[in-house]
Order: sequence, then structure tokens, then C-alpha cells
Amino acid sequence: MKLEEYECVKTKRRAQARIHEQTKDFTPEQLVAHYQRIAEQARARQAELRTGARIAVKPAA
Repeated sequence: MKLEEYECVKTKRRAQARIHEQTKDFTPEQLVAHYQRIAEQARARQAELRTGARIAVKPAA
């Protein structure tokens, strides 16, 4: 018998499945580059929110 899961756990599992589907065929080097791009986008977005300025950032592939 499976216990009912919290909505936050379901959301986390869906996100993990989506990320896995997107990155399952990546080499280790591609995976590192992918996460570096995402981190750079997050840093740019944080700077944008702090200053109110728009910064051009390439979307993650």
C-alpha cells in the first residue's frame, strides 16, 4: 500500500524526471557545460533583479 505523497514531493519528482529526460544522453563534459550555462543565467537574473537592468543572456540549450 502506497501512502499519499505531498504535492511538493510530486512536483520535485516531476522536475527530476524532466531534467533526466533532457540530459540523459549528455556526456559528462556536456552535462558540466549545461549546468554552467544554467548557473550563469541564474547569476544574470539575480543581478537583473538587484539592479533593475536587463542583461542579455543566451538561453540554455
